[in-house]
This record gives sequence, C-alpha cells and structure tokens, in this order.
Amino acid sequence: MTLAAALAFLGGLVIGSFVTVVAHRIFRGESIVGPRSRCPGCGAQIAAYDNVPVFSWVLLRGRARCCGAPISIRYPLAELGLGLAYAATVLVLWDEPGEVALGLVFVTMLLAVTLTDLEQRIIPNKILLVSALAGAVIAAVADPGDLPERAIAAAAAGGLLFLAALAYPKGMGLGDVKLAATMGLFLGRNVAPALFVALLAGSIVGLAIVATRGAAARKQAIPFGPFLALGGFVGLLAGDQLVDWYLDSF
Repeated sequence: MTLAAALAFLGGLVIGSFVTVVAHRIFRGESIVGPRSRCPGCGAQIAAYDNVPVFSWVLLRGRARCCGAPISIRYPLAELGLGLAYAATVLVLWDEPGEVALGLVFVTMLLAVTLTDLEQRIIPNKILLVSALAGAVIAAVADPGDLPERAIAAAAAGGLLFLAALAYPKGMGLGDVKLAATMGLFLGRNVAPALFVALLAGSIVGLAIVATRGAAARKQAIPFGPFLALGGFVGLLAGDQLVDWYLDSF
C-alpha cells in the first residue's frame, strides 16, 4: 500500500502539471494537447527538463531560464497538492478500488475548478461535464447499485445551492450550483458533510475579511469554488465517518 501511495503521489505531480495547463488554456480557446508550454514572459518554448513538476521550479528558484521572468508559485503548489491528494486517496480508500478510481478523478476535478475559479471566477462546464461522465462510468462499473443514491445526492446538492443562488445571486453563481451537483454524483450521501464544510469555511473566511477590512469588504467577491473543493476533499476521505457520527449522535 505504501508503494502504491508513493506511485500515486508521483502520478499526482505529473497530472497536476497537466491540470495547470488545462486551467490556463481552457479560457483562451487553446488546445490542451499542444503545442508545448511557452514562457509567459518572452514566449520561448519551455524545455522538457525545465518542466519537471515541482523540482524544476525549485531548481530555477521560481524564475524562467530563458528570460528570468517570475514563475508563479501556484504551479508547484498545485502539482504538490494533487500529488498529496492522490496519495491520501489511495491510502484511505485502498480497500475499495472503485472508490479509489472515483476519488482520483474527483480530486483532479477539484484542483482544476479551484484554479479556474481563483483565476477567472468561472467554473467551466467542460471540466464538470467530462468529470461527471467519467464518474458516472466508473460508478456504473464499480457499483451500479449506488447510482440511484448518487443521482439523488446530485439533485439535492445542486438544488440546495440553486436555492441559495436564487436568494443571493451576487454570492453564489450557477457554476457553484453545477459543481455541487457533480460533487453529489461522486460522493453520494457524503456530499452533505462536504457542503457543510464548504459553507463553514466560506463563512469563516468571509467574516475574517470583514473583520480586517471593514464594511467595504462586504462588496468584495470571493470565489466559492475553492471552498467547495475543500469540502469535497473532506467528504471524500472522511464523509462516511462524519455521516455515521451524526446519525449515531442525533
């Protein structure tokens, strides 16, 4: 299992690098397959040895070799984050191969929408659609009996956030609604604690911003996608335990 987690970590680093490319290009109508990445400073093609996840950024000290332009730290952080998420998914869900496959697709989607929402304040339909289709296929193969529960969870989660978007359209976008529905498809009943964690984390951050910046901060838009991603990750790894604890306690 340790070896599998280590391999998953390395795979996550590589996939994380690819996800950063997807997040960067999808709004620009560029192909995610080619051409090879270019320096944002001078446009020079980046050599393969300068495109190794995490390690190239460290060795280059966050600067492009060709022109010295700064390379955002979000790239190695995204790669490292997905590597750790892959390893955690394998370690926690090791006994359920189907859940491992679902989890790897799920956390990849969560990283992608986090990057796009932070950069462009948009959660792309293409990412959600491809992820939902992949999740539905994996779930149908691994445990088709769970599909009704997953469909109900998707409808409930999406419906809840849709009501929130109707009540407060400036604070909740339809991209968040669709992301919540997709999370329900992947998580089933565990989408409940995932949404709770997302709403709690978003509220805490919002209150902290208001406390430090004053009333003017109420007009500041905060992307909710990253909070949903955080909740989704918690729901993936600890959702069953949280739901069982709640049911046993109340």
